[in-house]
Amino acid sequence: MSDSLGIRRYDYVEFYVGSAKMVAYWYAKALGMTITGYSGPETGCRDRMSYYLTQNDLKIVVSSALQPDTYYITSFITQHGDGVKRWSIEVDDVKTIFEHATERGAIAVQRPTISENEHGRVQEAAIRLFDDTELVFINRDEYKHIFKPGFDKPVQDIEIVTEDPGLLGIDHIVGNVRENEMDVWTAYFNKTLDFETFVDFKKGDIGTQYSALLSKVVRSEHSTIKNPINEPYEGAKKSQIEEYLEQYHGSGIQHIAIQTSNIVHTISALRKNGVEFLMVPDTYYETLRNRNDINIKENIDDLQALKILCDKDEHGYLLQLFTKPTGDRPTFFFEFIQREGCQGFGKGNFQALFEAIELDQELRGNLDHEA
Repeated sequence: MSDSLGIRRYDYVEFYVGSAKMVAYWYAKALGMTITGYSGPETGCRDRMSYYLTQNDLKIVVSSALQPDTYYITSFITQHGDGVKRWSIEVDDVKTIFEHATERGAIAVQRPTISENEHGRVQEAAIRLFDDTELVFINRDEYKHIFKPGFDKPVQDIEIVTEDPGLLGIDHIVGNVRENEMDVWTAYFNKTLDFETFVDFKKGDIGTQYSALLSKVVRSEHSTIKNPINEPYEGAKKSQIEEYLEQYHGSGIQHIAIQTSNIVHTISALRKNGVEFLMVPDTYYETLRNRNDINIKENIDDLQALKILCDKDEHGYLLQLFTKPTGDRPTFFFEFIQREGCQGFGKGNFQALFEAIELDQELRGNLDHEA
């Protein structure tokens, strides 16, 4: 179902990485995704290599440079390390939403273009987010092949044995920005794409004795697109947001939350596949067992064994867990989430989450700073 601007749903996310082939293998093995498409020298692309991976409605592209002068990738990697360059939303009409956004102040990156071949055509346009992230509008209604022109079947036909975690699609995408930028980007979404702010975590809402953050969540008309935006807030020690900004060398995408209908199965499968998650203390589950305001169908013993977090709002509950950073730098990570009516973002879990992140920060030597 489209909204009044023709926004349908999240589409793909593209990462720029040091080696697309190696990272694609990690996504296939660790997340159980299928390498569905490929773009590279064999398909006529001489400057980069890209792999297109899918599982249900989850679509991920990983791209790397083939030549030193592929500056748009190499410069990104040099500054940020592996990270999200662009994420996209599927729309009814690319030209209409692009013009709506740019007339209201969106920064144009790519004007509406059509790429086509014998399989049909794909329409795309892009606007800027944060420092150098891009939001792409895409429509593939008239395309009947793999992903878009330039992609074909993978050149290597290999079988990757893995546990299927049952990933469904993107629930939300989170951006980290500098101090005093959160309101700027919140207003940018709301003005250019007719989003609304529906969650506002203020001073004192999220934090520990050491660190804190501020956060606002914007969403599209039918809540198909939900984007939290975080900024650091002064604390006694370095917050996770400050660490991200320092290690990423700018603002950008911190994590992507992926939906599942059975998180116990999902986390069990992902752990078997070698995915690393943040640790949650057993005391968290002692508290959970004593709460009378949460009625869940899952066994708390299973949640404790897998270190899954639980929270609620007036509509229901959610279950979630966060990976450790997936790359060399402590920047990007994944969240896996099962919603049982709850529309929130696990505010009640932030204390346990922050403490787990701070433990990892301390191990990296990145927790302390001059207060």
